[in-house]
Amino acid sequence: MKLFNTADSNKNLLPQDGTVNYYGVVCHQPNDYYDRLLQEIAWERDQAIIFGRHIETKRKVAWYGDQRFEYSYSNIQKVALPWTDILFELKTLVEKESSEYYNSCLLNLYHDGSEGMAWHSDAEKDLKKHGAIASLTFGAERKFSFKHKQSKEKIDILLEDGSLLVMKDNTQDHWLHRLPPTKVSHGPRINLTFRSIVNA
Repeated sequence: MKLFNTADSNKNLLPQDGTVNYYGVVCHQPNDYYDRLLQEIAWERDQAIIFGRHIETKRKVAWYGDQRFEYSYSNIQKVALPWTDILFELKTLVEKESSEYYNSCLLNLYHDGSEGMAWHSDAEKDLKKHGAIASLTFGAERKFSFKHKQSKEKIDILLEDGSLLVMKDNTQDHWLHRLPPTKVSHGPRINLTFRSIVNA
C-alpha cells in the first residue's frame, strides 16, 4: 500500500490502468466556500435501494448541472438542479485547473468521520466513458483510497481542505475507490465531484 500526502499535478498516482492526479489546495479561502455551500445548497439525505430495501443515509447529497439531467445510482434516480453562483464559480475554477470540461456536479456532505463511502467505481451508463471526474474537498482532511480490481493493490491519499483530485482515462474500469470511515477525523466535510453526463 502506498500513501501519498504531497501534491504534484503532473504525477500519476496510479502505477497502471488509469490516471489520477492530485493538485493539492486550489481554493485558498476554503472556510468561506464551505460556509456558503453549507448554507446555499439544497441538501437532502441520500437514498438507495439495496437488495430490495429502501434505505436513507445520514450523509446528505445534492445534484446540479447545465440542464435537468437525470442520473441514476444505487437504483435511485435524481434530477439535476440549475447551477448556483458558487457552484458555477467552482466549476470554472476546476475546469481551468484540470483543463477538462464538466456539465454536472454531485455533492456529498459528511457530518463526521464515521460517515464514508464504500468501495465502488463511477461507471454509470449516464457518465461519459473514460471522462474526467474532479473531486473538490472542503472541511476535514480525509483519507481517500484506491484498490485495483484484479491485483488488489491499494493506494491512499490525504485530501486536504480546498484540494482537487482528478480521476480520468480508464481508471473506473480497473480501480475501485472509497472514503473509509475514521475515528480520527471528527469534523464535517463537503465533497464536490464534477463530471460529464452524456444522456442529454
